[in-house]
Amino acid sequence: MVRVNGENCQADGKTVAEIVLENGYERERVAVELNEKIVSKCDYDSTVVRDGDCIEIVMFMGGG
Repeated sequence: MVRVNGENCQADGKTVAEIVLENGYERERVAVELNEKIVSKCDYDSTVVRDGDCIEIVMFMGGG
């Protein structure tokens, strides 16, 4: 089980890029933290999550 934004899900073996897409985010507009470490956008396709990992996806918002 992998924890994504505070919820358990079946994501073991998926890449960060797959998880971002499956959760409806645009990779250009998010920052991803995996086990309390920021994942570089260039590593989204090669970073595979494993059972017990914790992911936080933060979306950038415009405003003023």
